[in-house]
Amino acid sequence: MTFVENFRRDWLSNIRGDVLAGIVVALALIPEAIGFSIIAGVDPKVGLYASVIIAIVISIAGGRPAMISAATAATAVLMGSLVREHGLDYLLAATVLAGIIQVGAGLARVGTIMRFVSRSVLTGFVNALAILIFMAQLPELTGVTWQTYAMIAGGLAIIYLFPRLTKTIPSPLVCILVLTGISLLLRTDVRTVADLGELPSSLPSLLLPNVPFNLETLWIILPYSIGVAAVGLLESLLTASIVDQMTDTGSDKNRESIGQGIANFITGFFGGMAGCAMIGQSVINVKSGGRTRLSTFTAGAFLLFLLMVLGDWVGLIPMPALVAIMIMVSIGTFSWTSLNDLRKHPRRSSLVMLATVITVVGTHNLALGVGVGVLLSGIFFAWKVSQIFRVTSVLTADGKERDYLIEGQLFFASAEDFLNAMDFKEQLERVRIDVSNAHIWDLTGVNAVDMAVLKFRRAGAEVELVGMNEASATIMDKLAVHDQPGALERMLGH
Repeated sequence: MTFVENFRRDWLSNIRGDVLAGIVVALALIPEAIGFSIIAGVDPKVGLYASVIIAIVISIAGGRPAMISAATAATAVLMGSLVREHGLDYLLAATVLAGIIQVGAGLARVGTIMRFVSRSVLTGFVNALAILIFMAQLPELTGVTWQTYAMIAGGLAIIYLFPRLTKTIPSPLVCILVLTGISLLLRTDVRTVADLGELPSSLPSLLLPNVPFNLETLWIILPYSIGVAAVGLLESLLTASIVDQMTDTGSDKNRESIGQGIANFITGFFGGMAGCAMIGQSVINVKSGGRTRLSTFTAGAFLLFLLMVLGDWVGLIPMPALVAIMIMVSIGTFSWTSLNDLRKHPRRSSLVMLATVITVVGTHNLALGVGVGVLLSGIFFAWKVSQIFRVTSVLTADGKERDYLIEGQLFFASAEDFLNAMDFKEQLERVRIDVSNAHIWDLTGVNAVDMAVLKFRRAGAEVELVGMNEASATIMDKLAVHDQPGALERMLGH
């Protein structure tokens, strides 16, 4: 495919849908960017500038068309203590360094780690984010006037019923326009975007973070940069997988990792905080008709237009309109079929999903929740594989030789069963260990073979290992010690 064909596919194949979806996303980004700035302890313009720059840069450099990246809570929450202790400039320096780390991770092909995230973990991640998105709306649902509830209900009605009339215009955009008009006409007592904080009225300018360029500064920002880079990549790669499924298209996870790094690197020099992919806004974009890079670019560019030209009008948007959209996102993001699947899926898969949800919701830490899910998946997988491991043996008629047949995967979870299946006190002249139906995977497996061979030799038997496949022979040649001088004394302690 030529450059022109690629450009048309990625930018011009869905112009109307992408532009309208980008407008909706831009409007929905404003309150979230302000909220995330507050979480990080910085001026609202830091989050808003970051959302503009990251969205525009990632639309060009990213690997997942139609995915929205901007300032996020996941990265903002990590920066709060840095800002409190050292100030904004250190946050900007940490953002630049996080971008460099992410570019390096992308070049190291970190995107391939997504193959280790099971379906259960991904479902748990999606459900947890849906719950967190809804929980984030609770401040706008408690201690408010009855008009707020009425407008939220009306907004949800527009969002879900308007598509039955026409899908030409995204229903979330209609929701914003209609509720803003009602709020102005009836002068309703509801919170507006302007109540969240002052919107910037000037363009972001290029600047260097005002920090000393020395090792002391590096040691201060490095832990924060590593945390932001890791959490940002994790959320971005998981969100990319979700958008892949929603659109039935693929993405380049390694390019996305590099793109996230470039976006954060640049935003740090324009006064913006670090960000990453946003599942909520990405769902809004896709459900509103966004499919290509143009939708992401439009979101960033139109957000800048709103701030510079229509700032006063944007401030009039009632919060109930945006809350209604985010409730729609929460409902649409949650995997409702997973509730029914709890009864049908294997218990271990359901436990992984629930553990991921509980950890993320309980800690508001996406990386920790996914880490717990991946760890449980790995433990359950290792246990399952170890259960199909078997050792059988046959004694010759004269009782002097025994053949052990090993079947399955010999590794840390099955090494104990391997040793327990052998009788080292039996008086034999010869022992034959046949691993033609087995595979030796790790140091623990090699160590178990060493131990078996040495124990039989100590009992006076001659030991023969047969049937090793090429991979097993390679790891045994590199790590096994049973044929080395003094191995018996070293391993058995005699």
